[in-house]
Amino acid sequence: MPGDFTATGRAIVGEFDCDIFRRTLNTMKIVDRGTVFFGEAGSEYSSSAFPGVCALPTGRWLVWFRAARRKKDALPQRLLVTWSDDDGRTWVKPIEPFRRKVLNGVPGGWRAGHTTPLGGARALAVLYWVDESNPALPFFNETTEGLLDSRIFLALSNDNGATWSEPQFIDTAPFNMPVAITGPILLMPNGEWALQFETNKPYYDRSMWRHASVMMFSRDQGQTWPEYVQVAADPDARIFYWDQRPSVCRDGSVMDVFWTFDRKRAIYLNIHARLSRNNGRTWPALWDTGLSGQPGPCLSLADGRLAMPYVDREGPTVIKLRCSEDGGRSWPAESEVMLDDTLTRKQQFSKRGMRDAWTEMGKFSVGLPASALLPTGDVLVVYYAGSESDHTGIHWVRIEP
Repeated sequence: MPGDFTATGRAIVGEFDCDIFRRTLNTMKIVDRGTVFFGEAGSEYSSSAFPGVCALPTGRWLVWFRAARRKKDALPQRLLVTWSDDDGRTWVKPIEPFRRKVLNGVPGGWRAGHTTPLGGARALAVLYWVDESNPALPFFNETTEGLLDSRIFLALSNDNGATWSEPQFIDTAPFNMPVAITGPILLMPNGEWALQFETNKPYYDRSMWRHASVMMFSRDQGQTWPEYVQVAADPDARIFYWDQRPSVCRDGSVMDVFWTFDRKRAIYLNIHARLSRNNGRTWPALWDTGLSGQPGPCLSLADGRLAMPYVDREGPTVIKLRCSEDGGRSWPAESEVMLDDTLTRKQQFSKRGMRDAWTEMGKFSVGLPASALLPTGDVLVVYYAGSESDHTGIHWVRIEP
């Protein structure tokens, strides 16, 4: 937001001083919160994580999450879905809508799901399938930095997510390696569907890991995906733009934010961002948002602001939300709302390399905020949290803008 600063650092914005500016920014307030699901410790649902959330036009809040006995040793795991028809006051008992699936002779299960509303009671789910042929193998190979094979499927629902079609495989060629979804299918302004994912290395591949955040596009509602764009990829394979979180803004632009890791220095950089104004086809230069942490997707509010939930692990792990009035270039501290600060200890430490980063991730017990705009204009944020990584639940917060 344009403005001049006096010698004392006091901002003058138009005819208003910074106190009024601060009050304008800090209008977000928590109006309700609750728990979607929290399984019994040590049970097969003890580690509940990796949530996806969707607000359907019918008023239903639909939430996916992965449940397992432990977080790091995730097998066997289940992909569950639940919903609330009364603004989060009650939730149906989670169901497991999809059986394990054999792909090219390899048995696999589901690790994550995200939903896109298609109008009325119709909804589209994008699903993350992972090789489960050898349950003894960890998801991440510490020797090669490869991942278990993972692929992407789609399923449709015509009844608000109560039942789903048989999952259909998406061919992500030329990305014939483990691919992980990073969020829901986006409905682009030009009518296309956009599939978002990131690339990983095959499990036993000893070559350099060249990570990329990718979008693929379909003009025929998911039947074919003929075009793709690498949204963010460092040609030197040093900076990893992990966990891309793209979202379509009210003006038709596409905002993408990244959890950014420097593998050479083994440190997390600030959240980086990128903006496309032509349906995701080109992406001008990345910028540093000035915020440290792991972002959730930005939401485009009715008044033109962007709202972004994110995980801050610089000290005790907390989940916050901030707003931007300049298209994501700055995120003033005055706009901050604390969503969860129940964990009082630190979970991010000094690292020597990628192996330490993955070991550290396995110990996270708070994270991955997903968000949705409600018909009222309120913001709904869903995340996982607990005192230990092997006992976490799915929680929600409703914020009034």
